[in-house]
Amino acid sequence: MVLLETPAKEEGFKIVDFTLQNIDGNSVTLDECKGEYGTVVMFICNHCPYVKAIIKRLVETCRQLQKEGIGCVAIMSNDTENYPEDSFENMKLFAADNKFTFPYLIDETQDVAKNYGAVCTPDFFGFDSNGDLQYRGRLDSAGSGDSNDDTVPELLNAMLALKAGKPPVSHQYPSIGCSIKWK
Repeated sequence: MVLLETPAKEEGFKIVDFTLQNIDGNSVTLDECKGEYGTVVMFICNHCPYVKAIIKRLVETCRQLQKEGIGCVAIMSNDTENYPEDSFENMKLFAADNKFTFPYLIDETQDVAKNYGAVCTPDFFGFDSNGDLQYRGRLDSAGSGDSNDDTVPELLNAMLALKAGKPPVSHQYPSIGCSIKWK
């Protein structure tokens, strides 16, 4: 396991189109994932301890964002041959166990992860309604630890600020996680 942190938000980065297979077997496009007020594209996987540590909070954050008209989509780009816990069948189980309300897509070619510059799981990209990258940071201030009453929901706050027509906070803390498992 290689621990990495996400780079700072790249100014001028635009949302990148994709069509990938969802866990239900259907192809899903970026347009189908977008929300009226913005879109969160996240790179996660099933086996990463950092993803496992935040998955309940992540699912709840996505539920709240979806209610606010912000789309959420998770993409799994790891090499499933060398990391069978991230297989398509295990993606289905992981999503069901954690009650995903958003598409969970497999990026078998790893092209989507490369196009986004994703480096680790979890890696969050928050786009405004125009498709401009506005947030690249962690889920919340608890990181991979337990959340409490003092935990700041950084991704949620950033996306709700965008919906309200305000910029997210200028200082964004990097997400930390396992490296994407490249083929």
